[in-house]
Amino acid sequence: MLIKNLNAAGKTWRPLSRKYTGLKGWTMSDAGKMFLNIPRSRLMVYLLILSLAGFVTSFGAHIIAVNLPSYAKMAGTGFFGIGVLIAIYDLAEVIAKPVFGFVADKKGMKVTMIAGLLVFSLSSLLYIVLDPALLILVRLLQGIGAAAFSVASMALVAEYFKNDLEGPMGIYNAIKGLGYVISPVVGGAIVLYSDFSYLFVACFFVGIAVMFVGLFIKRDSGNKKFDDDDDDDIMRFIGSFKDSRFLPWYLVTMVNMMLMAILFGFLPVYLNVSGFDPLMAGSVMAAVALAFLTIQPLSGVISKRLGFSRTILAGLAAEALFLMIIPFTSGWLTVIVSILDAAAIGVIWTLGAVAVAKAAYEGEMGLAMGNLGSYKEIGDMAGPLAIGLISQFISLTAGFVLCGMLGLAVLAPLILGSLRSRTISITKIAR
Repeated sequence: MLIKNLNAAGKTWRPLSRKYTGLKGWTMSDAGKMFLNIPRSRLMVYLLILSLAGFVTSFGAHIIAVNLPSYAKMAGTGFFGIGVLIAIYDLAEVIAKPVFGFVADKKGMKVTMIAGLLVFSLSSLLYIVLDPALLILVRLLQGIGAAAFSVASMALVAEYFKNDLEGPMGIYNAIKGLGYVISPVVGGAIVLYSDFSYLFVACFFVGIAVMFVGLFIKRDSGNKKFDDDDDDDIMRFIGSFKDSRFLPWYLVTMVNMMLMAILFGFLPVYLNVSGFDPLMAGSVMAAVALAFLTIQPLSGVISKRLGFSRTILAGLAAEALFLMIIPFTSGWLTVIVSILDAAAIGVIWTLGAVAVAKAAYEGEMGLAMGNLGSYKEIGDMAGPLAIGLISQFISLTAGFVLCGMLGLAVLAPLILGSLRSRTISITKIAR
C-alpha cells in the first residue's frame, strides 16, 4: 500500500555519506552540500535570496489583483474583466512553469531565474508606456516571467537542501507567502496616495532588486546530457506529466491548493454573511494567513514525529473536514476552525513539494518542480470556480461541504492503495 511505501521511502531519503556518487545516486549527508560543496553559511544566504525570488512571485500577483477594482473603475471594466485579469497571470504560470522547468534543467537554474526576474521587471514597466486597456498583455508577460523565476528558485532550494529539505522548503514557502500578506497593504497605500500605475513601478523595483541580489548565487551549468537528442527531450517532457514517481504528489498538491484557494477566497464571503464587519473579517484573514505561513517551517518537525505518510493522510483529512465544518460555526469557533484548516494546508503544501524533490533525479529537478507548480496553479484556479458554481446554484454551505468532500475523496485511493503503481520507487531512489 501507499502508506507502507511512503514510510519505506522516507528511510531512503536520509543522508548516507558525504559524497555525490553520480547521476542517480544522491548519497551526501550535510544539507545542501551537493556536488557544489558550498558552505552551509553561504547556503543559508542563498536560501534567503531564493525565498525573496519566491516573494516576488506572490507580491507581483497580489499587489495588482487586490487593486483591480481601482483599475476597473478607471477603465470601465466589469467583474468578468477583473476575473480575466486575475486569471491570466495564473494561466500563464500553468502553461509556462513546466516549460521553464525543462529549460532550467538543460540551461541552468540560475540563468533561468535571472532571466525570469528581468522579464517580470521590464514587463511591469510596460504598463507605464502602453494604453491601460492593454493591462492583460502586461499581466500575461508578468506571469510568464514569474513562472521562470518561481520554478527555478524553488528547484534550487530543492537541490541545495535535497536530503534535509523540509525546514528550508518551509522557510522558502513562508517568505514567499509574505507577499500575499504585505502586498495588499503596500498596494493600497500606493493607490491611495499616488496612482494605480505606480503599482507596476513597485513591481519593477522589487523584481530588479532581487535579480541583482540573485547574481551572487553560484551558477549551475545545467545538464548537458540532454542537449544532443531533441526527440528524446520532447518525449521526456511529455512523459514527465504522468511519471509514476510524481503523479500522486501532483494530485495531492492540486487538491490541497484547491482547498487553500477556497479557504482564502470564500472564507471572507462567509464572514461577511455571518455578520463580521470588515475590520473583524480582515483580522481573521490575517490570522489565517499567519497560521498558513508560520506552520510551514515546522512541517519537517511534524512529519518526523508523526511519520511522513501519517502526516500527509492526517493533514488531508483535517483540512477537508475543517473546510466542511466552517459553514456550521459562528464567532470564535469560526476563527479557530479556519486557523486549524490553514495550518493543515500549509503542512501538506510543504511536504508535497518535499516529496517531489526527493523523488527527482539529478538533472530533472526543474521539470519536476515546474510540473508541480502547474498542478498547483490548476488547483488555485479550480477551487474558487468550484465553490462559486456550487454556491451560486445551491448554497454557500453546500459549496464548502461538497468541496471538502472532494478533498476527502482523495484519501480513498491513498489508503486503499489503488495508486500503488504510482508510488515512489524505493529502488530507484536508493540506487
